[in-house]
Amino acid sequence: MADAKVIPFDDDRSRSGGGSRPARRRTGSGSGGRGDGSTAPVSALPGGRLPGPSPEAGADPQEPQQPQETPESPESAVSSVGEAGGGGWDRRIAGGLAFLRRRVTGDYEVDEFGYDKELTDQVLMSALRPLADKYFRVEVKGIENIPSDGGALIVANHSGTLPLDGLMLQVAVHDNHPAERHLRLLAADLVFHLPVVNELARKAGHTLACAEDAQRLLELGEIVGVMPEGFKGIGKPFGDRYKLQRFGRGGFVSTALRAGAPIVPCSIVGAEEIYPMIGNAKTLARLLGFPYFPITPTFPWLGPLGAVPLPTKWTIQFGEPIPTDGYPPEAAEDPMLMFNLTDQVREQIQHTLYKLLVQRRSVFF
Repeated sequence: MADAKVIPFDDDRSRSGGGSRPARRRTGSGSGGRGDGSTAPVSALPGGRLPGPSPEAGADPQEPQQPQETPESPESAVSSVGEAGGGGWDRRIAGGLAFLRRRVTGDYEVDEFGYDKELTDQVLMSALRPLADKYFRVEVKGIENIPSDGGALIVANHSGTLPLDGLMLQVAVHDNHPAERHLRLLAADLVFHLPVVNELARKAGHTLACAEDAQRLLELGEIVGVMPEGFKGIGKPFGDRYKLQRFGRGGFVSTALRAGAPIVPCSIVGAEEIYPMIGNAKTLARLLGFPYFPITPTFPWLGPLGAVPLPTKWTIQFGEPIPTDGYPPEAAEDPMLMFNLTDQVREQIQHTLYKLLVQRRSVFF
């Protein structure tokens, strides 16, 4: 968006009483002047110097000297600062109005998966960023392991009772990567069956966790995120925290092999403690159609207040990428290769989790 054009008010120096306004030379009679209208000659002071500022070194004394600018008064300085600050707010307001106009008129782009980049950058990311920066204080390591261009598959552990770790991962990639890349998360069917959540997930770039969609995104050069533990990871009891669950049958490895995209292991520490799950109301979960119904020290005892996550300190570390472009096309059908690569990714994530836990000083600091 172009900068707003600030139109300054009339300069104070052009008004009466301005200290920097040059005095007009009087031509009539009076002190220092002749009665015939001509000015009186100026006599030299002792020493041969005329009154007034001396010419600069190397300047021609015959050339007229440029008038010196009077230092800006404190009032003018405050006015200039106010205009600069007002210009920033003017630009924000103008940008917000332009955004609303495009929303109303439909003048914005959405890709084939429903991803709305403008809405994600200006609204969704802005809403999630304070949660990541101020509340969870997310520390990101190894961001250089995510390529600057081309497709890549980020594989991360999943935890936290509610899938806030995926959202924080999305913010971490965008805000810390030099190219400000966007993470396209693969989500479970349940996400797209919930009202409101379904629409927001599509707008934020999430898509169904199926091989076809994931391969399509990788071939388009997107960064794709997957959490193979699924509900087994996010809904595990607090006693099993940071113990990785089964990674499925290696479908994400097959997808990466077909697209020739590198696999970037990712370890997230801090999400396990935001909702310590000490129980699971299975009967209520079946009635509501949920994979589990969590019971925590604060929920459902405190009602809506119990849904507030604990302010734990997070660390997200991206490991060294595992290349897949060196394998032949038929490698995606080799079950032994998929098993070995899946186990390699899982072991790398688990080892990094243990290392980060040893380095962590406290759950909250």
